[in-house]
Amino acid sequence: MSHPKDSSRTGILVELPGSVTLDPDKAKHEQVRSRLIEVIMTMKTGDRLSPERELAAQFGVSRMTLRQAISSLATSGYVSRLQGAGTFVADRTISKNTELTGFSEDMSARGFSASSRLLKVSHRPAGAALGHELVLSPADMVYHIERVRMADGIPMCLESIDIPAHLAPGLDQQPLDQSLYEILATTYGIKLFEADQVITPTVVDQEQAGLLHVPVHSPALIVKRLAYDKKRRPIERAESIYRGDRYDIRLTVKRGAA
Repeated sequence: MSHPKDSSRTGILVELPGSVTLDPDKAKHEQVRSRLIEVIMTMKTGDRLSPERELAAQFGVSRMTLRQAISSLATSGYVSRLQGAGTFVADRTISKNTELTGFSEDMSARGFSASSRLLKVSHRPAGAALGHELVLSPADMVYHIERVRMADGIPMCLESIDIPAHLAPGLDQQPLDQSLYEILATTYGIKLFEADQVITPTVVDQEQAGLLHVPVHSPALIVKRLAYDKKRRPIERAESIYRGDRYDIRLTVKRGAA
């Protein structure tokens, strides 16, 4: 799909009707929604979409189908609709707080569909540094997992996770494109209770940029997490790289007693 030629507040050009091909075996409004998401991701907060009649004509669908797609986008928070003014790109920043939640939980709470693309899974010795963090011998085995996490099909973060193999035997045979925290809870009876986190700013390199679909040297946040269960056993060592244009960290701070 071509990028919009005009992303000013006067509207955008999505794509010429002749170049839009919809799959007759799939719901039209879902296909229109997916294509509009691609366009919205190239726009800025507050940019206005073209009028519905123009978008419907460009996609070759009825006004009713177009409205169904836009209503779904509004429900998911991609756009906001102002009567008499039009449809505008909404603020898509995802704010993280101090609550220990997984990516799938975060996305579900915001009305997004979370998914994963598994890049790598291996069964290997912990080594000295990782073994120290997970309270393992360097020779003890861990499962190492690398994934791209997505919201509504859009890459949002990169995950690199290590879990002691003796706590989750056969983890590499589980559906790791799904929620890891849910797998740990339902299959192994492991529930994470608290975590130590360190958050630092960075920029993405060429490989990371390609996976996240952003320009090289785009800003990002690195979140390093060591998560524990209620017995304070180290369960997960994770390093996640979040897109800087989609995430911020929000905390409530208080002054100490005078």
